[in-house]
Amino acid sequence: TKRKNFTGTKILIIVLVSFVIFLTVSGNILVVLAFIADKRLRTQSNFFLLNLAICDFYIGAFSTPLYLPYMINGVWMPGRIVCKFWLTIDYTMCTASAFNVVLISYDRFLSVTQAVLYRSQQNRHSQTVLKMIAVWILSFLLYGPAILFWDKIFGGNNFPDTICIADFFDTWYFNFGTSILDFVLPLIGISFFNLSIYWNIKERSKKKRNSSTSHSLKEQHRHPYAISDKSFHSDQPLQQNKDIRLTVMKQIKKRYCSKSSTTINTQEHHKSDVQVSQLARDKKVAKSLLILVCVFTLCWAPYSFLITIGKVCNGYCIDSYWYESTLWLLYTNSAINPILYPLCHKSFRNAFKMIFEMPPLVSDYLWQG
Repeated sequence: TKRKNFTGTKILIIVLVSFVIFLTVSGNILVVLAFIADKRLRTQSNFFLLNLAICDFYIGAFSTPLYLPYMINGVWMPGRIVCKFWLTIDYTMCTASAFNVVLISYDRFLSVTQAVLYRSQQNRHSQTVLKMIAVWILSFLLYGPAILFWDKIFGGNNFPDTICIADFFDTWYFNFGTSILDFVLPLIGISFFNLSIYWNIKERSKKKRNSSTSHSLKEQHRHPYAISDKSFHSDQPLQQNKDIRLTVMKQIKKRYCSKSSTTINTQEHHKSDVQVSQLARDKKVAKSLLILVCVFTLCWAPYSFLITIGKVCNGYCIDSYWYESTLWLLYTNSAINPILYPLCHKSFRNAFKMIFEMPPLVSDYLWQG
C-alpha cells in the first residue's frame, strides 16, 4: 500500500510539475512573440519585461525539466560536467530574474518621480540594451565562477557523479553572502522604489485636490469689472462725447477681459487635464508593479529564508521536503509572470489577442517586422 501511495504521489508530482513547465515555456514564448508581432510594445520599460521573460523561459525550458527526474529518482544521470553546466544556467537565470525585477522597479520609479528625464531617455536604446546585458553579467558573476572553479581553488567535496550539488553547498558564509546579494538587497531596493512611487503619487494627489479647491474659489472672483463698471453710471447728465468714450472703453474692457479669461481658463483646464491623465497613468504603473513585486516576494522569500537558516544549522533543522517545496514555489514565479503581463498591461493584452485571433496568418504576420 505504501508503495502504491508513493507511486501515486510521484505521478501527481510529475503531472503538476509538467503543467508548470508547460505554462512557463508557452507563456514566455508568447511574450516574446508579442514583442515581434506588435511594434508598440517595444518601449524601454517593456524591454525589461522581455528580459525577464527570457530568463523565465530558460528556467522553464532548461532548469526545471532536468531537475524533475533528479527530484523524482534521487539520482543525477547526465554526469558531473552536465551537472556543472546545469547549475550554472539555473543559478544565473534565477538570479537574473530577481535582478530584472529590481531593474523594472527602478525604471517605473524614474517614470513616476522624474518624468521629464525619463521621457528624454526613451530613444536611447543603447542604454536600455546595456542595462539588460549588465543584469546577465552580474547574475553570472555571482554564482558562475564559484560553480565552475570552486573545486579547483578550494577543493571539492567529493560528491559522487550521481549527486548534482554545487561544491559550495556546505559553505554557509558563501551561501549567506550570496543570499544577501541575490534576494535581501534586491528586496530592499524593490521596497524603496515602490514606497517612493507610492509617496510621490500620494503627494501629487493631495496637491491636485488642493489645486482644485483653490481653482473653484478663484472662479468666484474672476470678474472684477462687473462691479467696477457701475461707477460709470451717474444720475447727472453727461456730455454726449463723454458718453461715447465711456461706452467704447466699457466695450474694450469687456472684450479684453473676456478673451483673457477664456485664454487663461483654456490653459488651466489643459494643464489640469494633462496632470490628471499623468497621475492616472502613474497609478496604473504603480498597481501593476506592486502586483509583480508581491508575487516575486511570495515566491522567493520562503526558499531564500530556508537556505539561510539551513546553512546555519548545517541542514539538520529543516526537512528536505521543505527545500523541494520552496524551490518549486520559486520556479513557479516564472510561470506566473507571463500571466501577470496581460492582466496588468493593456498593451500586452491587445498583443496577445492579435496573435490568437490570426492563427492562419500568425507566422507570416510575425516576421513582417
